[in-house]
Amino acid sequence: MLIEDKLKDLGYEFPDSPPPLANYVTVRRSGNRIYTSGSGPIVDGIPSIQGRVGSEVTLEEAYEAASLTAVNLLSMLKSEVSDLSRIRVIKLLGFVNSSPDFFRQAEVINGASDLFVEVLGENGKHARSAIGTSMLPFNIPVEIEMIAEVIDK
Repeated sequence: MLIEDKLKDLGYEFPDSPPPLANYVTVRRSGNRIYTSGSGPIVDGIPSIQGRVGSEVTLEEAYEAASLTAVNLLSMLKSEVSDLSRIRVIKLLGFVNSSPDFFRQAEVINGASDLFVEVLGENGKHARSAIGTSMLPFNIPVEIEMIAEVIDK
């Protein structure tokens, strides 16, 4: 089954790769490694949810925002490698727009990690960091960047 079909079965529409919002590229390939810029829970160019986790956004909403961000990251990878079954996720760096008393950043970023493992299996397992921050662009609750690898089948 195609990765895109697995995502649809989970209720996600597979988007086009989001365009850069400033003077950068969203994806850069170096050999077999692919580096993405940070992405968030953006749908049709608009944040699907905004606010700080722990005050304006619940843990459950933030987890879903991280899952949607993972879908956007996959669309960025697809712009470089048409067959997503050839992707292995190496590392995620997740930022969570957190209220001062919110300490469950890792649980938020699990939304992305769980989605990658669900759709990519063993190739979705990765190293990861989850960091709380006081603000993110456009007041999004989550921003994630990724390092992935193209594997030979």
